[in-house]
Amino acid sequence: MFQKSFLPIRFKHWLQPWQEVDWWLFAAPIALTILGGLMIRSVELNAGWADWWRHWITGSVGLVLALLIARWRYDQLLQWKWWIYGITNASLLLVMFVGREELGAQRWINIFGFNVQPSEFAKLGMIITIAAVLHQRSASTIPMMVKVLAIAAVPWILVFLEPNLGTALVFGSITIGMLYWGNANPGWLLLLVSPVISAILFNVMLPIWGIGIIVIALWVALIGWTAWKTLPWRLYGILVPVVINLVAGGLGRVLWQYVLKDYQKQRITMFMNPDQDPLGGGYHLIQSRIAIGAGELWGRGLYKGTQTQLNFIPEQHTDFIFTAIGEELGFIGSAAVLLTFLLICFRLLIIAQNAKDDFGSLLAIGVFSMIVFQVVINVGMTINLSPVTGIPLPWLSFGNAALLMNFLAIGLVESVANFRQRLKF
Repeated sequence: MFQKSFLPIRFKHWLQPWQEVDWWLFAAPIALTILGGLMIRSVELNAGWADWWRHWITGSVGLVLALLIARWRYDQLLQWKWWIYGITNASLLLVMFVGREELGAQRWINIFGFNVQPSEFAKLGMIITIAAVLHQRSASTIPMMVKVLAIAAVPWILVFLEPNLGTALVFGSITIGMLYWGNANPGWLLLLVSPVISAILFNVMLPIWGIGIIVIALWVALIGWTAWKTLPWRLYGILVPVVINLVAGGLGRVLWQYVLKDYQKQRITMFMNPDQDPLGGGYHLIQSRIAIGAGELWGRGLYKGTQTQLNFIPEQHTDFIFTAIGEELGFIGSAAVLLTFLLICFRLLIIAQNAKDDFGSLLAIGVFSMIVFQVVINVGMTINLSPVTGIPLPWLSFGNAALLMNFLAIGLVESVANFRQRLKF
């Protein structure tokens, strides 16, 4: 009798520091990490590599760190926000001077034989900093919104100069998501991203006379109407955004011709017609499409995919790991993976809504924005719906820095859940 009652109490006492954590939010990334190791092993089965077990080891270390972070009060980070911001930018600057270059980009620092990618950890550093700033004052005023954008601009520029366009886009999604949750006017966010849309729209539609001019006119009219409705200055509030968008449209061609590198241009446009260069820039996309299509409903079976086992897809264990899932596990396996990501995002939103303060809520939304954007872009590029940007699939793609950072982010959100105020019924 004593032992039967004693063991459960003792076990419960051991779990006391984590009694309020969201175990579904732990379980889903663990499942994805296990699957990621299996798929990486499948990709490397005939190559003699051993990245799959390193993926699991890094995931195990990340899980332990996440559990430790979950029992530590997240609100203590408020007093360290500017230190975290400074270290984040300093590490990104260090890459420019002592970083290792690979595939045309300088992104890694060698520390005791380990390649560390500061831009991955900078995502979490920026989330913490922006959350701390918006915790003090919401983004409901234009000066506060400008302040947040200025804070985000420094690491964004440093990452873009590496160059690392994919991570720079993730920074943008994090900033916009946190501004929206921080009570920024949605119209302001539309005006914020409108110059980028104008630059693309003008370049695509201007050569198409007639319908192209109508589309551009409607877009400019929408910008003017949004500015009139949301900005406090009636006349200048309309004129300035409209002029900025017109200028942005004109500068779009300059950016395309003189700023973006050739491989970046190719990644942006190749997804629309990969057959134009089937042995060059379109090779990844064509082989990716073939692999996912070959999986059909149930897949060819683990370690039985022809495209995967014959190594037709370069970098399949990193950015294109979803193609191995699609080929060997089929539509059912791919749908299960996407539903697991949906579960993670749903739990993040629940934690954001139930957090005891704005800081914790914004932390959860920052991680939510980061994961949603990376999953949408990565899966989109494997099925030819978005450009190839080098964004990994969280917990599934091989990459020690990204995997570790994702677990640290989950641990931080779990701390928000663990120390939220208990609901009284």
